[in-house]
Amino acid sequence: MKLRPNTPLRLSQLRQDTRPAEERRLAPMMKALKAIHSATSPESMAPEDLERQRKGQEVLGRLIAPMAGMSWEPFSLSGMKAAWVRPHRGHDRRHAILYCHGGGYTSGNLGYSRPIASKLANVTGYEVLAFEYRLAPEHPYPAAVEDAMKAWDYLMYLGYGARDVVVAGDSAGGNLALVLTHRLKAMGRRLPASLILMSPWTDMTASGKSYQERADLDPSLTREYIQAVTAAYAKGEDLTSPYLSPLFGDFKGFPPVLIQAGTNEILLSDSVRLRDRLVASGVPCRLEVWKDMWHVFQMFPIKKANEAAESIGRFLLEQF
Repeated sequence: MKLRPNTPLRLSQLRQDTRPAEERRLAPMMKALKAIHSATSPESMAPEDLERQRKGQEVLGRLIAPMAGMSWEPFSLSGMKAAWVRPHRGHDRRHAILYCHGGGYTSGNLGYSRPIASKLANVTGYEVLAFEYRLAPEHPYPAAVEDAMKAWDYLMYLGYGARDVVVAGDSAGGNLALVLTHRLKAMGRRLPASLILMSPWTDMTASGKSYQERADLDPSLTREYIQAVTAAYAKGEDLTSPYLSPLFGDFKGFPPVLIQAGTNEILLSDSVRLRDRLVASGVPCRLEVWKDMWHVFQMFPIKKANEAAESIGRFLLEQF
């Protein structure tokens, strides 16, 4: 930064200019993310506030989606919006990823799915199916689970076997991926090949220590937001049910699981406790806790997000 002679340099300018370039580039995105998850009371579930959150996620997803070398192919899956992400290069057509987006079950859409769906396709070479499940409070539990089952059955109809499909999800999408697997198990059906869970929301009772211990570190989520979306989605249901809080389910026979979380998120306990439950049940599980990272950092255009995506690719190579 050039200064004219005798021009004083303000401390605020110095701080701004000496921040790492990546931090400066991320600042507007983090501001947008904070605005999306800025619920401070149940009143934030009002239609106008939900509309703002949903539009914000659509914009954010489109803004940061790395779609170079990918095709984005929207279609209607029996009336539900869905899209395929396919790498342009030669790719593995024997396997597919079913991706469940986040958003607290009250927001999230195909636009918001683009960043992570495209990264998954890029690092694995698999085709990725994203879908736009119905949202609360207009469509509370079990609407999202029913829609996830519809997407799963569609892949089976296309000829994929259960062991050809990876189920991935972030935040509430991680919850949905786990609930779908619990549901398939209860039905006596074959389970996915593996699960990829990014900052999964596993405990709707919010009983983990990180809800208090990480509150001042989390740049995007608050306990109040979690309570608001829980009330909108669960609507008086038993929050300890494994179909709402999959942490409390029976994991015997589950497929291998990769969990990624950041040190700076209030949902960290949800990942740690899930790892402990899986290991206790004899399920192969790897937990990666990324230093100084926030909730679903994988969607952002930063070095650690790229490294996390590459780790997902290596994990899946070990499974197939």
